[in-house]
Amino acid sequence: MKKNKLVIFSFLLLSLGACKKVIDVKETDFIGGDIALKTVANTEQGIIGAYSAMNVEMGILLNAVFSDEVKVAEFYNAATVHEWQYSSADISIRDNFTAFNLYYRIIDRVNRVLVALPNAVAANATEAALKERLRGEALFLRAFCHFELYKYYSNSSVGTDLAMSYMETPSLAPTARIQVTPYFTKLKADLVAAKPLLPTALTDIYRATRPAASALQARVALYLKEYADAITFSTEYINSLPLSPMNQFGGIWTDANRNEQAFKLSRTASLGGRIGSLWRGTSANAANIGTVTWRPSDKLYDSYDKVNDVRFAAYIKDEILLTNAGRPGRIINKYAGTPYGTPTENVADAKVFRTGEMYLIRAEAHAEAGNLVGAANDLNALRTARITGYTNVTLATKDAAITAIMEERFKELPYEGHRFWDLKRRNLPVARLLSDAPSAASQNLAAGSFRFLLPIPNAEIQANPVIQQNPGYTN
Repeated sequence: MKKNKLVIFSFLLLSLGACKKVIDVKETDFIGGDIALKTVANTEQGIIGAYSAMNVEMGILLNAVFSDEVKVAEFYNAATVHEWQYSSADISIRDNFTAFNLYYRIIDRVNRVLVALPNAVAANATEAALKERLRGEALFLRAFCHFELYKYYSNSSVGTDLAMSYMETPSLAPTARIQVTPYFTKLKADLVAAKPLLPTALTDIYRATRPAASALQARVALYLKEYADAITFSTEYINSLPLSPMNQFGGIWTDANRNEQAFKLSRTASLGGRIGSLWRGTSANAANIGTVTWRPSDKLYDSYDKVNDVRFAAYIKDEILLTNAGRPGRIINKYAGTPYGTPTENVADAKVFRTGEMYLIRAEAHAEAGNLVGAANDLNALRTARITGYTNVTLATKDAAITAIMEERFKELPYEGHRFWDLKRRNLPVARLLSDAPSAASQNLAAGSFRFLLPIPNAEIQANPVIQQNPGYTN
């Protein structure tokens, strides 16, 4: 018996020794802990990981469904959000429109890169230059994501109103929201630091460029009502990228060209990049073949000169075969990709900044600054590039100018993630045609309604007890 115990004890000692040797073996295919982000190449992979998480599709869908850009088609499971009945516990909000998970994850990734970059070893002058560019990209992405969070949950130009938490270091500690003024002091500082580090050339517009930084600065200035800055930064972009020739405008949306674009997100079928699936099903889905979930609102459809405005055919399609089959014939053509039934149906890159938007930012800023001639010049330039036979107009008053510019934003920028937030920042209502509303009660959302801001979701409040809920919502 004693002999058996001795044998067992000896075996255990040998096993422990073997385990210790195995534990001491360094893995060769794992990047983490003491070796993660120690080289410029590894920090670049961290930035690419941040880009890969970028998703503007959520904002595109939100702005369409919550505003007057779409109407119900064949499948309706979004009544609470389409009819403005959502709460902090709403399933549609939780599953489809929670910006926290998306944008703070990206912010955390770039913050880890920013912490590691000063100690990342550059092997040569090329890597040293890349290291500086990566810092610029990280700062740009951090500013971009914080601005998106602000639009979902704040969208106020009042300095003492609450914005969000501005995260500058990786942290899991509960963090309270801060006011708009300090929030944008940090955000604008990130953009100022990022801009000279980014490339001016537009050879790779799937990553941040200097014109893209100008575009984000122009958007920020417009939301904050800093109109002189909005003019300056939108002009920088316009000077870099002219309006598309009319005969090439449709190619922007089929990715046949890169006209007007300084930054976009690559989308492929293999990686689930079917933006067109926001509006209709795919032929590959046997249970939901071609189901049209959202169609263009009558209000938007009727706003175009259907013969002369190049935007109409680029954005909307009259599908006669569907109409003849008793299905919705008016469908959203933007992001449709290649013909239905082909491998890249519904696939198109996500456009983040365009010159058309910059003209409208500058026109609005000119109007607010009292320069009605400048506002008219920008509005006329954009319309001339889009509408055959267009005749210039004059703008007699500021109110007339703002009304015309907002109508033009409606026609130029649908399904690009602007409309609902535009109405909020201008303190305007959502005003649907009765034919576009599921019921009379869902025809109008009054200007100033608390529902122009999303609720802080319950899951976030449970995880972060110091965060403040938006007015009008309970948990």
